[in-house]
Amino acid sequence: MTISPPPYPNRGATALATVTTAAQRMAVRSGRRRRPAGPVDRTLPVEVRAVRRPCPDVAELELVPVAPALLPGWRPGAHVDVDLPSGRRRQYSLCGDPADRSAYRIAVRAVPGGAGSAEVHRLAPGARLRLHGPRNAFPLAAAPSYLFLAGGIGITPIAPMVRAVHASGLPWRLVHTGRDLASMPLSDELVALAPDRVVRRPDDGSVPGADDLLSSVDAHAAVYCCGPPPMIEAVRRALPADRRFHSERFSPPPIRDGRPFTVRIAGGPEIAVPADRSALDAVREVRPDIPYSCRQGFCGTCHVRLVEGTTTGDPAGPGRTALCVGRAEGYRVVVDLGR
Repeated sequence: MTISPPPYPNRGATALATVTTAAQRMAVRSGRRRRPAGPVDRTLPVEVRAVRRPCPDVAELELVPVAPALLPGWRPGAHVDVDLPSGRRRQYSLCGDPADRSAYRIAVRAVPGGAGSAEVHRLAPGARLRLHGPRNAFPLAAAPSYLFLAGGIGITPIAPMVRAVHASGLPWRLVHTGRDLASMPLSDELVALAPDRVVRRPDDGSVPGADDLLSSVDAHAAVYCCGPPPMIEAVRRALPADRRFHSERFSPPPIRDGRPFTVRIAGGPEIAVPADRSALDAVREVRPDIPYSCRQGFCGTCHVRLVEGTTTGDPAGPGRTALCVGRAEGYRVVVDLGR
């Protein structure tokens, strides 16, 4: 697929179309499905240079390379895999300036009971980490105009998109929702770009519905949404089927039309997977040491060797399966957990 400049004279639109060609080729028509981000072999040793608290429960980290060097370039929507000191691996969106290759910025909300976010919040300047990436499973595609919808910490991949579109001179609008203004990081910086284009919507006891979020959407706008699954699903249902809709969630997608199957661990037991659960959930009841992270298939943490059978909805590639999202095409698969 190639991208043509919009059918009107707009230098910014033409420039954005040019720089997003590669990302657009990775997207599937209408943005309702996308190919998973490819594997990343690059390991980046970094150090925490600064920790800020834009909100009481949000830690914003500035990460710089340990050795004098430029960090790999990235585009809006990209994320990095972060190896924390405990050995946990977590994925966090880059929320800084793609043009600044001297440092990366990530912002992490403390989640009650979340071991990974708690560990991030304990990090101090000087702490050393390893990153993998960046890679992009949420690319910014060329469009004549944009509506950005962010729920809470879902603003992290959206913020660089807003800056890029604004710099290109294209029409855009941002709606950021949250419990209250104190819990909505980063969007205050975006208000400074164009106050009339940013709407910050604290819940105040009333969560805005999809019709409210989409009330002023342009008929030709691409809609980008990042936030809680109910928000994403409500917006998806409210949009026409042919509307360009792009989303990224911070939790596993719901299982729809699932069918039960069994997973046999090579050299081990056979495990029943119910219609409404993932193979990862079922396997972890027997092998709780199985690592996982994003639960959406693209991070690769729970990818294992597929010994027998075929799967559907599986981004892991030939000979492998992502336990978190892959399901047996038949009634049984055999996997090798490698341990």
